Amino acid sequence: MKDNPMNAANIRIGVVGLGLMGCSIVTCLLMAGHPVVAVAPVSADLQFALKRIRNHLLRSRREKLVQHPPAKFLQHLIITEDYHQLAGAALVVECTLENLDIKKTVYEKIEAVIDQNALLASNTSAIPISILQQQTTHPERFFGLHWAEPSHTTRFLEVICGDKSDISNGEYLYKLSHLWGKEPTLVRKDIRGFITNRIMYAMYREAIWLVEQGYATVEDVDRACRNNAGYWMTLVGVFRWMDLTGVPAYHTVMKDLFPTLNNSTEVPKLIDDIVKKGGKGVANAHGFHSYTAEEAELWEETFTRFSYDIRKLALKYPEDVVKKKLKSKSKKTTKSNT
Repeated sequence: MKDNPMNAANIRIGVVGLGLMGCSIVTCLLMAGHPVVAVAPVSADLQFALKRIRNHLLRSRREKLVQHPPAKFLQHLIITEDYHQLAGAALVVECTLENLDIKKTVYEKIEAVIDQNALLASNTSAIPISILQQQTTHPERFFGLHWAEPSHTTRFLEVICGDKSDISNGEYLYKLSHLWGKEPTLVRKDIRGFITNRIMYAMYREAIWLVEQGYATVEDVDRACRNNAGYWMTLVGVFRWMDLTGVPAYHTVMKDLFPTLNNSTEVPKLIDDIVKKGGKGVANAHGFHSYTAEEAELWEETFTRFSYDIRKLALKYPEDVVKKKLKSKSKKTTKSNT
């Protein structure tokens, strides 16, 4: 890819899959200035996609993430079922169901129309990139782009290279994603679950085990997470946290604690029972917690509100916050000495 990654207006991007996350990814790309072609593999998504994207843009303007009304961005958006509209895209992001057969069919349709040097990426969080790229004609141009919901407000993004990916194009995507308001991670070596999911699912497993073994309730575990990890994780990751709070202490605890942690390879009964009974969480008011229909709706609204509020706080503390302070301090020192 030869385009200047700092000129988003010249980089046309396609998104295939217009569910909840697909629509927020489209919103993120439009806000960054890209022309976007959004393809709906499922006709039903056409009924809701434009409304979702417009509502995201309206809310983002109210929250001062963007200055222009939705119409300014929507003039650069094509929503269609026609894969041929992807011709000329420099990058296509697939955002469909976590099903290998479905993704393979989608890749065939995409690769039939895009340029040979265009990049193709998947938003998968479950299937290794090295497996997915085996389903493509040009595996060297295939990458993972793992987003977090809501994609247009979060700083999170993982750029994942598969075994056959061209690392230079992965580095290009890493640079490009800074335009999208991300503080990305470049995963240079593929592994199932990538980085954040491997860390988080270890936490989920331990949380479920603690409840199943009667050590705490669901509410207790949630409260502990909110008031400990939730207190510092927006500012720092696990390694910086250990640096800040004393590395030797963690070394001491690990020796005694690690042998007692749950390392089961089975899906826990607690979550298995919920799913077998049709539970989807707040989506249908049936999850680990009990909800009335009104409570479930209010939790969704509250999470949306929180995503904008936490973004404002997080932007005050970017990953290079200390470097910026040192640079500012150095400038003031230089001025005072002249």
